[in-house]
Amino acid sequence: MRRLTAFDEYLIHQTPEPLATVQTQHEHWRESLFFVAHRPDQLGDMVILTMATFPLRGIMDSLQMGNIGGTKVLAHSERPHAGDPHTMTTPAARIEVVTPFEELHLWADPEQSALGMDLTFSARTQPYALRRGNMRAGNELIWDQSHMLQSGWFNGTYTYEGTTREVINWWGQRDHSWGIRHHARCPLWMWLQLQLPDGFFGMWHWEFANGAPVYSDGCWTPADGGDPIPVVAFRHDFTWLQSDGAAARYGDHGETVAGLQGTASFTLAGGRTITVETGGRFDRPYEPFQRGGLNQVAFTTDDGRHGNGIIEITGAHHHRYFPDTTAPGPLPC
Repeated sequence: MRRLTAFDEYLIHQTPEPLATVQTQHEHWRESLFFVAHRPDQLGDMVILTMATFPLRGIMDSLQMGNIGGTKVLAHSERPHAGDPHTMTTPAARIEVVTPFEELHLWADPEQSALGMDLTFSARTQPYALRRGNMRAGNELIWDQSHMLQSGWFNGTYTYEGTTREVINWWGQRDHSWGIRHHARCPLWMWLQLQLPDGFFGMWHWEFANGAPVYSDGCWTPADGGDPIPVVAFRHDFTWLQSDGAAARYGDHGETVAGLQGTASFTLAGGRTITVETGGRFDRPYEPFQRGGLNQVAFTTDDGRHGNGIIEITGAHHHRYFPDTTAPGPLPC
């Protein structure tokens, strides 16, 4: 017997199925929200909250993580769907949509999580919907997903080890993705969120292990409410760094990696190209779950603007960024 959920009362269906029924019953089908907040004036603490629903596994889960005073923090909370696969709450965390695409409230209980938070996200740009992308290893589906990006302001507090700190007009971004993504079998992906006072660059970029591009989509979105401008070409040239600033080789699990530096170029629809020179810290490794992670970086554009943001580089195996890793099974090629 098929079960209905509370959302089935609303006029929101797009297929002749109950809303909790997804297109492909797949172990790695997920729908998730990701929020990351950091200071606009300098590299400092970074606060992240996620919420994801997994239809086949029948769970809702949340990660509360970041880098607080140089300490890498990670906490996890989950609940069974138990007839409710939609409400964005777990025992330790919740997300409330106050006004769609304008205001969301983030909460993590400091009594139940290593990183508590009480934050409001307020949009500073329009959202940007990326194209659907997919990738296979032979006939095996590895990635088939849609995605949106949006920059915003964060205000409120976060709590770590009994100390509550105030957040006043931190900036950062959120994304919302849905579909299939088998993280451990993706050769390489990059996710860039580079904040400037007048807008942000958002980028989602995938490659095969040999460096051939699979998918690339992103935007420059102004902070004055204007429409996003698509990125039509993207180039990257990054190097892992050791703690002494020397170039590092990632190795198997990033044992010596402490930071990242390099350049990225974004060519926008209409022909304008902006290049950024970046450098920063390896603030939130994803080990031992997957290789790579989030780097908090400061950057300068070639037209003289200054900002900071996040560069995520992760994947199973890649000729440049992860040349020494062993993938857990055949990779797309």
